[in-house]
Amino acid sequence: MRILLADDHDLVRETIAAFLQANGFPDVSVTPSLDEARVALREAHHDLLLLDYSMPGMNGLESLGLLRAEHPKLPVAILSGSASRELAEAAMRAGAVGFLPKTLSASGMVAAIRVMLGGATFVPTDLLVAETPQGDGMLSLTRRETDVLRGLCAGKSNKEIARDLDLQEVTVKLHVKTLSRKLGARNRTHAAMIARDEGLI
Repeated sequence: MRILLADDHDLVRETIAAFLQANGFPDVSVTPSLDEARVALREAHHDLLLLDYSMPGMNGLESLGLLRAEHPKLPVAILSGSASRELAEAAMRAGAVGFLPKTLSASGMVAAIRVMLGGATFVPTDLLVAETPQGDGMLSLTRRETDVLRGLCAGKSNKEIARDLDLQEVTVKLHVKTLSRKLGARNRTHAAMIARDEGLI
């Protein structure tokens, strides 16, 4: 998998790239600006773009829209030093597949990238607030979260669900956390109980 990381902060850029290369993603290229990222994307195929929200050439989420128009099949995740729910939601509405605060732990960054390369979206669970009633929570679940919830209702372990859905176990764990937050569930068992009681599955 080829990843392009666009960030104007040298230390952040090189640190993230080095950590990814040491943890299962050897093909990581870097660029310090939006213009150079656009050149790199034209010159070679990439499987994921990690795009700094604030760097030379960036005009907020308008630039995300520009890249999405130029490369409609390219998954793009926003990196940001500002970890607000409003920005995360705006980025996802604009077509991002993920929102990664720069305060995210190194292991969390790796797990998030695995989730996105697997075709799912990622937003840290602490930015997701379950404000809807439990019965309405299902409306906001992604297709993959719904698949994982069915596995929970069947009493399956994360490992079993991962095997059934052809996912990595760490990806299933992230989906469990996210769907539990959306449903207002305390844990996986509670999430399954809510799904059954509300007739969601």
